[in-house]
Amino acid sequence: MPATLRDVAERAAVSVRTVSNVVSGYEHVSARMRAKVLTAIEELDYRANPVARTLRTGRTGMLGLVVPEITVPYFSELARDVINAAAEYGYRVMIDQTGHDHERERQLLTGDDRTMLFDGLLFSPLVTKSELLEMHGSTKMPLVLLGEHEFDGSYDHVAIDNIAAAKDAVCHLIEIGRTRIAAIGTQPLEEYATPLQRSAGYTAALDEAGIETRSEYATTAAHYSRGDGYAAAQALLELSPRPDAIFCFSDLLAIGAMRAIFDAGLRVPEDIAVIGIDDVDEGRFTRPTLSTVSLDTPFIAREAVRRIVTRIDDPSTAAEEVIAPHRLVVRESTQTP
Repeated sequence: MPATLRDVAERAAVSVRTVSNVVSGYEHVSARMRAKVLTAIEELDYRANPVARTLRTGRTGMLGLVVPEITVPYFSELARDVINAAAEYGYRVMIDQTGHDHERERQLLTGDDRTMLFDGLLFSPLVTKSELLEMHGSTKMPLVLLGEHEFDGSYDHVAIDNIAAAKDAVCHLIEIGRTRIAAIGTQPLEEYATPLQRSAGYTAALDEAGIETRSEYATTAAHYSRGDGYAAAQALLELSPRPDAIFCFSDLLAIGAMRAIFDAGLRVPEDIAVIGIDDVDEGRFTRPTLSTVSLDTPFIAREAVRRIVTRIDDPSTAAEEVIAPHRLVVRESTQTP
């Protein structure tokens, strides 16, 4: 027979309530009591019954993480960090992706789908502020937003300062002497905040340095993928004069751009310097290694999980806006001998 809470309580010589508090992650248990219970749990190989816990507490112990594309390295690395952060609070994480589909986002935000499995949602949306308010208004599901949309303060929101991050990347290119600086990743016909903010940072850096902004140097990318980076860089190489540096709105775009530069018989960084944003693991192993702006995904994950757990415990708590730090990481793609 599997061990029960009562078995653990008898082995540890504590009450069943104390065992329940330890298993549920309740903070106000003394270190001595917690140690006794954990020792008994290990000795008896106790496994909590999730169905019983749900019936008892009304909670599943599950969080939902929703991202646009799990195959994008930034989001897969973020998912890893969210799983680690959630485990510290005794939660498990189920991951879903929207595939840039607004209808899929609507299903998740309105609770029409599998959200009843979750105690709360960590959501990286593409919808606009007004769409979000309309969609989420019909459900009381605790929600923390990730990403760079500008919301109205009604929701917990963990983001980065995209304008500053982009500006830091372009200022680095200017500091190494580049003056014909192109950008890959603009999406002028879209309302998505990330490309708009990164474009603003790119332009601001050029303006402050007194460098002319050339419209032909700002190239679009439907998706922040290696293939789109490759195609955009090919188009830039046809220009006269061609750029001497490229700022890419993601590391995957930058990796694709570097391949296009090499295929054209040119060198990185001697002929064209390249820098991205995200600091995904892949960039540390490209040749040359990729300069980037590192986004602190462990910080983002920890803050997002902290806020969702707080909101689950107290739905009336005031919303917070948290801005994650970022830092410039200089590697070989912008370092000339």
